[in-house]
Amino acid sequence: MSSDEDSDISESEIDDYGDKEYELMKNGKHKVKFGENVFRCPFCQGKKKRDYLYKDIMQHATGIASSHSKSAKHKANHLGLSKYLETELAPVVVQAQPEVEADPPAERNRDELFVYPWMGVVANLPTEWKDGKYVGESGSKLRDQFIRQGFNPVKVQPLWNYRGHSGFAIVIFNKDWPGFHNAMSFEKYFEADHHGKRDWYAKKHYGTSLYGWVARDDDYDAGNIVAEHLRKNGDLKTTADIVAEEERKTNKLVSKLANDIEVKSMKMKEIECKYNETNLSLSNLMNQNDKLHQKYNDEILKMQQTAKNHFQRICQEHSKVKSELDTQRKELERRRAELEKREVQNETERNKLAEEKLQNATKNSSLEMANVEQKKADENVLKLAEDQKREKENLHSRILALEKQLDAKQALELEIERLKGNLNVLKHMGGDNADEAFNKKMDEMSKNLEEKEGELESLEDLNQALVVKERKSNDELQEARKELITGLRDISTGRALIGVKRMGELDNKPFHEACKRKYGSGSDEATLMCSAWEEYLRDPDWHPYKIIKVGNSHQEIINEDDEKLKGLRRDFGEDVYTAVSTALMEMNEYNPSGRYIVPELWNFKENRKATLKEVVAFILKQWKSSKRKRT
Repeated sequence: MSSDEDSDISESEIDDYGDKEYELMKNGKHKVKFGENVFRCPFCQGKKKRDYLYKDIMQHATGIASSHSKSAKHKANHLGLSKYLETELAPVVVQAQPEVEADPPAERNRDELFVYPWMGVVANLPTEWKDGKYVGESGSKLRDQFIRQGFNPVKVQPLWNYRGHSGFAIVIFNKDWPGFHNAMSFEKYFEADHHGKRDWYAKKHYGTSLYGWVARDDDYDAGNIVAEHLRKNGDLKTTADIVAEEERKTNKLVSKLANDIEVKSMKMKEIECKYNETNLSLSNLMNQNDKLHQKYNDEILKMQQTAKNHFQRICQEHSKVKSELDTQRKELERRRAELEKREVQNETERNKLAEEKLQNATKNSSLEMANVEQKKADENVLKLAEDQKREKENLHSRILALEKQLDAKQALELEIERLKGNLNVLKHMGGDNADEAFNKKMDEMSKNLEEKEGELESLEDLNQALVVKERKSNDELQEARKELITGLRDISTGRALIGVKRMGELDNKPFHEACKRKYGSGSDEATLMCSAWEEYLRDPDWHPYKIIKVGNSHQEIINEDDEKLKGLRRDFGEDVYTAVSTALMEMNEYNPSGRYIVPELWNFKENRKATLKEVVAFILKQWKSSKRKRT
């Protein structure tokens, strides 16, 4: 101590006195900040008034607080000043977030027992006595503070007992190695500030500062509320055990993936073989189709060429006959002129000429008739040409129709070949020595296949209509149930045989009776227990079920070996266990994914789901009863 300063406190009271001065500065009794970057020491202004920057006043406060030549009171004042500067007036500096290691810890920690999942313990949380029990702030505020400090906890859960807030909280970190490194950084932060586990157990006066450390085996085995929570929610493991467990899981996963890859490779080979066979069969069918199409085109061309040649031959014959008739007519005209010249020569010649005229007239008449026939023949030829043209157009139309029919036929043949391919599989099952009965059976199967396809199409249409009708009826029933649930909530009483039951809701009565047997009155303890177990019921990560085989089906039941349920049955009895297991089964049946309570119409007399008929009869009975009372 210095000679010119008095001290009314001891060295052991420096921390407590410093915390008191910190609270006074925090409440505004001492002013430290006088500008944007101007600070003054409230305890040294009488001797020397001086303005400081933040780093300078921080150095001033920590230097006097750690000095051996100053009085205990002076050191305590400056200790409170340094804490106030660090927690309340520290400038905001944006720094890059250090990269968290993702590897296991060093060898020195591999045999040390930790509570897993990684958990930290925070002690000396501020509490106050209110309404007959201790109360304190929620863990979310403390979690946000730790997140700002870079420890990244998942959750901070304050611990409560029958007296209320215990002043302790559990800090839960991620299960991976970055979570472990965050937990160790959390512990080193408190140790550097002399607020670690050893400081907590060594001091008798803790002040208002928080103490923190990482939970280990001694915390797990202690007989306090912290140990009870750690045993319920964690296990003791070394980092070597966790590394070995991860290696086992990794090896198992790699082995499973290797087996899956092998199975999928075999399936791919089978599919590839089937694809090659199908592709080869399809190629053969396409080649046959091309050949048939080429043959059909050749026949059509041959028919067109034959019709063209026939028409040309008819035209040539008609021209030849016409030319011959013209030659004969000219010859008769020449002979008639010669006869007329000879007519004057003599009578005989005239008689001969008359006879020849008569003959010529006869022949001329015949020629005229032949000419008429020739004209008729010309008209017939033109008509025949028009008929040939129409037949050619009809033939072209038929060719197009035949091509369409051929395409449809080819598509049908391809579909038939595909069906035949499926039937060939069954034929190959019969082998090369299949008898006539087997072939007959195959024919019957083909016919039955066609009949069943038609029946199936009709049944599918009928089934679709029934499904639509059933879905509409089901929607109407669901809407009716919702309206009845809403109405029964308003009119149902505690003694009603038909009412609304909240499926998945926890029954509080067994908890109150168990706490009354164990603690005496136990109303507060029962309320806390019910709140805790309602949180467990809504937790989607807790899945205390197992699947058993009943006959030919599988059924999901409560896993009685679950650690939480075993501890509940052991500590509070069968009635409390039955209430929790009943709520679990109801929630798993009505809302397994959302994990929230669902209202349902219920027959309380027979303890089962009520039908719409029962609910309507109950409402009519209530209505008639109230109507009689009014009259």
